[in-house]
Amino acid sequence: MSVELGVLAAHVPSICHRENIPPFQENLVKEMDQIAKDIEEINPELICIVSCHWISTFNHYVDVAPEHKGILTAFECPDIISDVAYEYKGDREIANEMVRAGKSARIPVTAVDDPTYVWDYGTVVPLRYLLPKLDVPVISLSIAEAAGLDETRQWGEVIRSVIDESGKKTVFIFSGALAHNLVRGRINMPTISEQALDKQFIDYTMQRDLQSMQTMLPQYANTAGVEGGGRHLAMMLGIIDEEYKPDFKAYAQSSGSGNAIITFEKEKSATKV
Repeated sequence: MSVELGVLAAHVPSICHRENIPPFQENLVKEMDQIAKDIEEINPELICIVSCHWISTFNHYVDVAPEHKGILTAFECPDIISDVAYEYKGDREIANEMVRAGKSARIPVTAVDDPTYVWDYGTVVPLRYLLPKLDVPVISLSIAEAAGLDETRQWGEVIRSVIDESGKKTVFIFSGALAHNLVRGRINMPTISEQALDKQFIDYTMQRDLQSMQTMLPQYANTAGVEGGGRHLAMMLGIIDEEYKPDFKAYAQSSGSGNAIITFEKEKSATKV
């Protein structure tokens, strides 16, 4: 077994609580609710999530704690996300193996094992929708500002090799937006030019043209202000390959950002028995 499903997921603050979701973002949640059913059917043994809101400076971090438990109030928007409790199991063995493999590949990776560490909302919000029932171990991963896109993609390749070797059936969540030059006013779309860039990247994705996605990403990330500098997308390119069938689910705005929901299902013929 390996990564059975990849999910490019949204984490916009206004979807944290169902009662606060604006109409133009309802489709994001509708699709994530459906993906949750798909994940339940897969019955994974591990969930990995990389979040554009766990931004580390120099090192890539892996949360290796055996239990993830806390109460989140988002410092960026405490009026929207506050007092949100979460509790998930971890997988210390696989998480530590990711750290070891990263170091062996000469990538600066550091383990975090601290019960006082509180997850960011880019981690918590998608899991509230994608993992509402299943008691599945979760490994949380940061993006590193000092890491370029190539290094982040290579780190993704290392992570996938660890998952493959573990034999654990895994779902990998890439939590972040596409265009992300933010403006005030949640209803605002990205600019026409930014939407065109989002569309082109999505088109390459649907064509499984990974080389064009990789070639486009640096300039796209710079011009459209892709969230996290596009690092969650770079890691995605290290995790998925041509064996995965993409399925575009939804696209919605949030304060000038473009938020897409796309799944990547490993085709049955590509799954090793």
